[in-house]
Amino acid sequence: MNIDEWDPIYEQILRDFGFTRAADERAAHVLSALLTAKGSSNLPLERLDHVIYGRDVIVCGKAPTLLKDLRAGKISADETVIAADGATSVLLSQGVIPAVIISDLDGAISDLRLANAMCAIVVVHAHGDNVDKLEAHVPLLHRILGTTQTHPLSNVFNFGGFTDGDRAIFLAEARGARRISAIGFDFSDRNVTPRKMKKLKWAKRLLKHRKVHFK
Repeated sequence: MNIDEWDPIYEQILRDFGFTRAADERAAHVLSALLTAKGSSNLPLERLDHVIYGRDVIVCGKAPTLLKDLRAGKISADETVIAADGATSVLLSQGVIPAVIISDLDGAISDLRLANAMCAIVVVHAHGDNVDKLEAHVPLLHRILGTTQTHPLSNVFNFGGFTDGDRAIFLAEARGARRISAIGFDFSDRNVTPRKMKKLKWAKRLLKHRKVHFK
């Protein structure tokens, strides 16, 4: 999805949640500056493509069903594992190291850093509510790429998507995955806050026409 396709959807999300474009833009610029300061630690896009392009990818959401899906053996040995933020902790508990983590730094940072130390690429997302987390944690991460919901910058990309889970699927699609599967997704989870439920509805809506197989 290119920026011209994404931007009208993004405007709807801003109105629905009361977010502001200016806050997201500020966060994107903060992330850009942090990545620039890291110099050679900033991840070239080609390294992300190396684990996604032409490969079978499985995206792991952080719904409570993820543990059951993992124990049922739903990840194949030849699939590139992409974790949606909090799914990282569950994966690590089952001995699975994700190749890529999609995160707005809202999950367990200790697990994210552990996976990162074991060579997981971290795709950090900037939005208006997480500038403090960006400033605190980005300098401590390696193999890192930046994303935003608003217009991209030279080193902060926009592949589309809103929540960590659907952004992971959009990213896999944008970077040329051969096949995309998903586990640990529950769009009708009632054990969440009303705000989270609204986000799940958006995720379901955004993924409606994406080529993804939910196992």
